[in-house]
Amino acid sequence: MATASRLGTLSIAIAGCGPAGLAAALLFQRAGHAVTLFERFDAPRPVGSGLMLQPTGMAVLDAMGLLPQIARHGARIDGLLGHEEHGRTALDSPYRQLSSTAFGIGIHRASLFGELYDAVCEAGIAIRTSHEIAASQIRADKRLLCFADGSTSEGFDLLVDATGWNSALGNRHDGLLDFGALWATLPLDSDDPFAGNLLEQRYRRAAHMAGVLPTGRRDPEGPREVSFFWSLRGDRYDEWRATGLDAWKAEVQTLWPDLEGLLQRIESVDALTFARYAHRTTPRPHGERLIRIGDAWHCASPQLGQGANMALLDAWGLARGLAEGRSVAEGLRLTVAWRSDHVRLYQAVTRFFTPLYQSDAALPSILRDRVLMPLSRIWPGNHLQARIMSGLLGWPLASLGLREPDYRALARAIPA
Repeated sequence: MATASRLGTLSIAIAGCGPAGLAAALLFQRAGHAVTLFERFDAPRPVGSGLMLQPTGMAVLDAMGLLPQIARHGARIDGLLGHEEHGRTALDSPYRQLSSTAFGIGIHRASLFGELYDAVCEAGIAIRTSHEIAASQIRADKRLLCFADGSTSEGFDLLVDATGWNSALGNRHDGLLDFGALWATLPLDSDDPFAGNLLEQRYRRAAHMAGVLPTGRRDPEGPREVSFFWSLRGDRYDEWRATGLDAWKAEVQTLWPDLEGLLQRIESVDALTFARYAHRTTPRPHGERLIRIGDAWHCASPQLGQGANMALLDAWGLARGLAEGRSVAEGLRLTVAWRSDHVRLYQAVTRFFTPLYQSDAALPSILRDRVLMPLSRIWPGNHLQARIMSGLLGWPLASLGLREPDYRALARAIPA
């Protein structure tokens, strides 16, 4: 999107250098706006391990002209496959239910971040680091940022909060989920017994889940990698650290014996990062010269793999809203109107599905294995499941002027 805004040149502050903030900065700059990114770290950097690029997020990156170079770092994912502890299939959702050519991309956050960040730097967009935002305020019809050290910024025509679910500008304490996950990025050996084109999971009821997501190569000359994850209640993290690595590895390997090789590559508890999640939707994501996008607006568990994709859709929708709005306020209203139905839909769907895979109760896993799995094998259950997984439920692309990528051309950009 490079259409000039009818509003003229706006001064726009973006808080946060994640995928949403970086993508929004590029889109605004291409539309002729003056953009400044604010980042709390000394240098912008990615946080986390692997993620799934779904057709929705891929559509945004494709429209920005960035998808081929991003895809070269990733791994083609043809579906999700999960088995419960006794070997019975509990989840089987191939992308081919959408079309014969559709797929997703597993990629390390650092790879996605690196391509977006390089594009921002090449565009000459200003980035101010070591600025931890504590609040914001309106002064003389401008939006100012208030920093943790007591200083304030100059006034901007618009502030975009892309700082994530723990945003200081939102209600950061609401909606914290019981379960988080341990994550590690690990190299793959040629004889590892994992499908290179599937997100694979194993479950013990809904209380324990292990997963392996191929994420391609961060370094083109380096090894192929996977993101390994293990679900864990937040209130049991200290107990997990105290128990010791060997006891935990034995527990994981009992659930999934094929993980032995990967687990041997985890040499200390510090090689695993524990991530917490929240489920929350800001009732009013926009205000006077302020809008929240991505997890700062709507956050949920990563079970459906939608986080980065929803954030990219928000960034695209905001750029389009500012291009078509007759005022900043109208541009924000248009953005929220275009995105709200899809956001509400996926917040509801994620709220329903998350306990099926992360819960201490027995009933959710029974519902998953005995009811939903059989229904997902037949039409229309199989097609509906694929649309949910891909982010395409609710037809979010058409309202934003987007279309799915050319999967055949994209497949050629992903290294074998």
